[in-house]
Amino acid sequence: MTPEFVVTFAKESILLTMMLSAPMLILGLVVGLLVSVFQAVTSIQEMTLSFVPKLVAVLLGFLFFMPWMLEKITTFTIRVIENIPMYIR
Repeated sequence: MTPEFVVTFAKESILLTMMLSAPMLILGLVVGLLVSVFQAVTSIQEMTLSFVPKLVAVLLGFLFFMPWMLEKITTFTIRVIENIPMYIR
């Protein structure tokens, strides 16, 4: 196993992790921002008001993006498993 392989594998793993988490994080950020603006406009300072909509948005985003995420992680896993014999000596 060469240092180049390890660095490339780590880079691809980190990139895949960021790609898979980005949709839910962005949804949580957007919904949190909208709820914060709503709270500022209406002067409602309830903590659960900001938590529940973000949770629902992230769960719905996860359900919506799950096929794409599953395809990405499956492709990565298959590629890693197929390359195992090349690096075992």
